[in-house]
Amino acid sequence: MNERQTSGEELEISHTDAEVREWTVDEEHAKERIDKYITENWDGEISRSQVQIWITAEQVKVNGKLVKANYKMSAGDLVSVTVPAPVVVEIIPENIPLVVAYEDSDVIVVDKPRGMVVHPAPGHPSATLVNALMYHCKDLSGINGELRPGIVHRIDKDTSGLIMAAKNDKAHASLAAQLKDHSVTRRYMALVHGNISHDSGTIDAPIGRDTADRKMYVVTEKNSKHAVTHFTVKERFGDYTLLELKLETGRTHQIRVHMKFIGHPLVGDPVYGRSKGIKMNGQALHAAILGFVHPTSGEYMESMAPMPQDMEEVLSNLRSR
Repeated sequence: MNERQTSGEELEISHTDAEVREWTVDEEHAKERIDKYITENWDGEISRSQVQIWITAEQVKVNGKLVKANYKMSAGDLVSVTVPAPVVVEIIPENIPLVVAYEDSDVIVVDKPRGMVVHPAPGHPSATLVNALMYHCKDLSGINGELRPGIVHRIDKDTSGLIMAAKNDKAHASLAAQLKDHSVTRRYMALVHGNISHDSGTIDAPIGRDTADRKMYVVTEKNSKHAVTHFTVKERFGDYTLLELKLETGRTHQIRVHMKFIGHPLVGDPVYGRSKGIKMNGQALHAAILGFVHPTSGEYMESMAPMPQDMEEVLSNLRSR
């Protein structure tokens, strides 16, 4: 079977057929976590995050019953994994206009508009940033497979602003390493509900999936990852505050979750925001500054992107009010 692996956020390939693999747990592996056991006993390479995706998708059973990723096994347990066979996915280059902030033979930095999905996924097979990049660029790195060529990091569909993509595997490895060691500069502008009285602050709170809704994230100590967001107040408008935020880590929905956690959710956020107040088509969050060390020259470079028109109009109205 030709197995596909994802980076662990969501399952992104549709399936039509399946294969079942089974193991019987021996004494040596008793009390071991199910996700660790499957990963280490798989015939071929597989990531632990992929196994966890299968568990969440109810494709893993022990003695015929569904389990969670932290299930501790007993000797004699019968473990079964139903592995869907992937359908071949072809990404079509599309002539979609791009606002390019920087480009050379190694990297491209694009100002993504709000509403554009970064890469193909269920419900968004086309008109993504990847489709546009494949038309615009002759080459993109292949480290993340055919669904995510060149993609080193992501920003949410309804977040606008700067995102970088790698044109070759060497550049991809360099940029990914910088993201991992938190040396990439990422500064966002955001309009939030409420009046933040202190001029700056740091939110150091771990983020994990919401057990009640797997599509959402919350601040939690359980099955979470370290997350740090720094913020500085730029303007106050009574019921609203304009912030500049700097990401120290890059967790899914990090800014949106952290701002909700401190009681100041983003304006227009359809998931973590408030139903009352200013209406926007997506959250008022813009990736304004992106800086990194160039993969080839070794020089630090930084790009900036102006706020989108709808955010500027909202701010203009607040100032005039």
